[in-house]
Amino acid sequence: MNKHLLVAFFVSILLQSEGCRRHHMAHGSHSTSVSSAPTQTDSTLANNPAQNVPADSAAATRPGSSRPGIEEARTNVAEIDFRYLTAKSKISFKSQQQDIDNANVNIRVRKDSLIWLSVSKLGIEAVRGLITRDSITIIDKIHREYSVYDFPTLSKQFNFNMNFDLLQALIVGNLPLPKRPAQKIKNERDYLLLRQSEGKVLVENYIGEQDRKLKKLMVTEQPTKNTLRLDYEDFASLNNFLFPYTSLVTVDYKSKADGQFYQTLLRIKHNKVELVDKNPGFPFSIPSSYTRRP
Repeated sequence: MNKHLLVAFFVSILLQSEGCRRHHMAHGSHSTSVSSAPTQTDSTLANNPAQNVPADSAAATRPGSSRPGIEEARTNVAEIDFRYLTAKSKISFKSQQQDIDNANVNIRVRKDSLIWLSVSKLGIEAVRGLITRDSITIIDKIHREYSVYDFPTLSKQFNFNMNFDLLQALIVGNLPLPKRPAQKIKNERDYLLLRQSEGKVLVENYIGEQDRKLKKLMVTEQPTKNTLRLDYEDFASLNNFLFPYTSLVTVDYKSKADGQFYQTLLRIKHNKVELVDKNPGFPFSIPSSYTRRP
């Protein structure tokens, strides 16, 4: 697994998709702008802007219990609605090959369409990335190189199913799969546990019983048993929504190269998040002098 694929995975799993565990961050007042309007297509400097595909939600409880019924829980999972999201955050990332601590990242999202990010260290921009529904493009400004990946190829490289909806969900705390009839639902301690499947992937959503927010997410690829675990923490009010200001991701996967299991950890701590109606801009261009990595 070369360093450029590592960077791609790092960016795609969010520079964002979050890592170590149970780290509490205290928040002051977070800046917001009112926005709950439907998504619309805007012009950007990004290539191939993709169509918007809404991400809906589902959840349920055991019929006949004192908790809400299946239909009520399904329709009342607290999703965050927005047109554009901007965030200034800190990220930490650790894998077999890389160990990055508290790098700065600026994130911009156009709902269901684009994720833009810029990573810097010591005030110098090192990486700029653009994620569409079809591809991930990464510019390595330090080495004057760029790489382009599609989700099927990345999924094969990392032996784990990856897609745009999962990455967007990791940022905003919404359910990654669209609304559908629940497959397996049960009450588990203080959570409503919603099980969904997508091809060979099992998704387990742990939803808070009181606030209806997604608190934990476990994604398991059935043949390989590769797993992605996401924990949301430090919830605070954002435009009348509850937003997780800390996201923790642990990815355990089996390498096709040597058959060994490895772990990747990613943590994102948002310092400032805004939901806005106005297009914040997605500046992204590749200098002609940069070399494309295979």
